[in-house]
Amino acid sequence: MEKWPFKFKLTAEERALEREIDAYVPVSKAKFDEIAKALARRKKEAVLHIRINQQDLDNLKKKAKRYGLRYQTFISEFLHRLAA
Repeated sequence: MEKWPFKFKLTAEERALEREIDAYVPVSKAKFDEIAKALARRKKEAVLHIRINQQDLDNLKKKAKRYGLRYQTFISEFLHRLAA
C-alpha cells in the first residue's frame, strides 16, 4: 500500500499513542469528554453534490483504492485537510 501523501506533524503525545495503539488505558471523565468532543467535530453533517470531470473522478477512485479507502472517504478527508 502506498504511503499517505500528506505530511503530519505529530505531537509527542500523539507519537506515544501510536506506539501504544493496542493498549487499553482507562481515562478520566474529563479526558473521555475531550475525546468525545473531538470525534463529534469530525462528524459529517452536510451532503455535497458536485459535478466533476469523469477522468478526475476515475483518478480519485484509483488513488483511493491504492490507499485502501472508499473514494468518498478519500475525497472527504482530502477536503477536510485542505479546509483546515
